[in-house]
Amino acid sequence: MKKFTLIVALFTASIMFTSAKAQVSVGISVNIGSQPAWGPIGYDHVDYYYMPDIDVYYYVPTHRYVYLDGGRWIFASSLPVRYRNYNIYSTYKVVINEPKAYLHHDVHVVTYRKYKGNNNQVIIRNSPDAKYAAVNKKYKKEEYKHGNGNSKEKDKNKNDKHK
Repeated sequence: MKKFTLIVALFTASIMFTSAKAQVSVGISVNIGSQPAWGPIGYDHVDYYYMPDIDVYYYVPTHRYVYLDGGRWIFASSLPVRYRNYNIYSTYKVVINEPKAYLHHDVHVVTYRKYKGNNNQVIIRNSPDAKYAAVNKKYKKEEYKHGNGNSKEKDKNKNDKHK
């Protein structure tokens, strides 16, 4: 009976240790490779970018824009049509690392309105830092395809070539 109790105790301890180890590794995750080339430099991990100029979030893990439309939060792979001519590379991005950041939108609008019109932020695409080299290489082709970062720009560029 003592052996059985000892085995159960060791098994339970190993499960708890494995669980604790997994939680630690999640806490120090790095997502440089999944950040867009238009993201600001200096961050090893980003959950959301908030863009005060257009009042839009970008969720890095799923590569989706998050914005209000008619009182509902919309998750989309491209910006809404009203921003089709907007240059995503030149707007200021605020890094927000919190779950469902858009649910604190009322706070973010007030806190980050001072960054509206600010376009002097260094972005990953323009960084000389070697840690961004893989990201820059990955997005060179993307930028060419998508112009200013908005998928509508691709169609516009394609039409311009035929004129």
